[in-house]
Amino acid sequence: MNAQALHRAATPEFSGWLEHTAAAGGCARPVRLTGTIAAVETTTGRITGQLRTDELPDQAIYKACGNRRESQCPDCSWVYAGDAYQVVRCGLTGGKGVPDSVGRHPIVFATFTAPSFGTVHHRHVARHTCAARQRCDCRPAPCRARSAAGTCQHGQPAACFARHDADDLRLGQPLCLDCYDHEHQVVWNHFSGELWRRTKQAIERHLAALCGRRGIPFVQVVTGSGNACRVPPVRVSHGKVAEMQRRAAVHFHALLRLDGVDPDTNALVPPPAGITVDDLDAAVHAAARQIVVTTPPHPDLPRGWVVAWGEQVDVRRINATDGELTDGKVAAYLAKYATKATESTGRSFTRLTPATVDDYADPEGDHLARLIDACWHLGRPIGTDTASGATTAEHRQGSLDAQPSTYAGLRRWAHMLGFGGHFLTKARRYSVTFGLLRDSRATYRRDQDDDTPGTITLGTLTYAGSGWLTEGDALLANTAAAQRRQARRIGREELAHEAWLTGAAA
Repeated sequence: MNAQALHRAATPEFSGWLEHTAAAGGCARPVRLTGTIAAVETTTGRITGQLRTDELPDQAIYKACGNRRESQCPDCSWVYAGDAYQVVRCGLTGGKGVPDSVGRHPIVFATFTAPSFGTVHHRHVARHTCAARQRCDCRPAPCRARSAAGTCQHGQPAACFARHDADDLRLGQPLCLDCYDHEHQVVWNHFSGELWRRTKQAIERHLAALCGRRGIPFVQVVTGSGNACRVPPVRVSHGKVAEMQRRAAVHFHALLRLDGVDPDTNALVPPPAGITVDDLDAAVHAAARQIVVTTPPHPDLPRGWVVAWGEQVDVRRINATDGELTDGKVAAYLAKYATKATESTGRSFTRLTPATVDDYADPEGDHLARLIDACWHLGRPIGTDTASGATTAEHRQGSLDAQPSTYAGLRRWAHMLGFGGHFLTKARRYSVTFGLLRDSRATYRRDQDDDTPGTITLGTLTYAGSGWLTEGDALLANTAAAQRRQARRIGREELAHEAWLTGAAA
């Protein structure tokens, strides 16, 4: 690799190559595009210039992959995390087209967890004395201390007296793999999105009923089809991120903002004075207790599985007087988890196929292997005979004559342990969109690079491959990108310090 880097750096075109690859510098696997780039006048449509990628360094254009996952591409995930931070923060404080008045709306930060599917090793600190939870060195309580330890029906210890460190590999692992209900957990992961959808609806119904009891009138609005209807005077806008726990069950962190309804415009207005953050808090707890989803019948369980929230539902107020949760802290917290997937379980997977699933799934293997096997088994096509003497590979391949079932998505998302939703979602009214942020960034860069006003750049490009041509190229491009990022960070800090000094002097 060093020889490849020295060879590239010694070429006369090295400076031009660095400038050419700057747009994808730092990306782990940039996309290489080939074709033609043309400059076109916006008024006449006349082509004023044309360039073929054969004339460029490496005969290709490098484009960043844009992968959101930190384990796949740290640089692109850093950009995604920045966008996620802006999406979440604007819904809390306003900005980028969102009115600043949303900062005065009632808003809570709710955490919805999965129920227990079996006893797992965990780390519990009754009282924290550390300065930062990320570097917590507090002494935890015993994992599963019981006066009558005993064993489970499979002969495994039913208690654990260890005080686990934060990086203990046993955290999240079942005390007994055979007692743990792996099938129920992957089904819960798969239907957790539907559970959230119904919970959000239940929160709004609870608030609408509360408005009726308190005599707050409904609002008459005109729908997009031109029909008039009466709607509740409050609505809930949310921004939500999914986090994969160490036991490989997802749980949701949701920002729930209470908005009013303007009958004349689509503007974001505060809720009526008779509805407060206490009412929003009570509505979240009520919905979490009441909503239960029963999944469709499955050949292995004709009555279906019950999908409900766990007992731990935490609701906190944002920007409360105690100052524990601020908008900045919450936005940074959600943006961090938006770049992750199954990394917290200790492994990261790519999409599985019938040819590769046997490398990861094992009904007698470890916790993750059993979860993947449960996904593949439950997601089999209807009509597959699992009682026959077929081999394990034949079971996973499925019958060609069988029909896909409601649970077929479990196979598609087996690498995500059944969870098929996006890790960051939001209501349309909550905040700006990722598309708007990316378009604004692209417009800014185009304006900075465009030396000829009145023209636009059009490309007729095709995919040529992914990744840097050599490991030396990756080293040079990533090092240059890291230096540019460090320079920008220092520049921002200097500007912030200068603004602070100016404000202090005033």
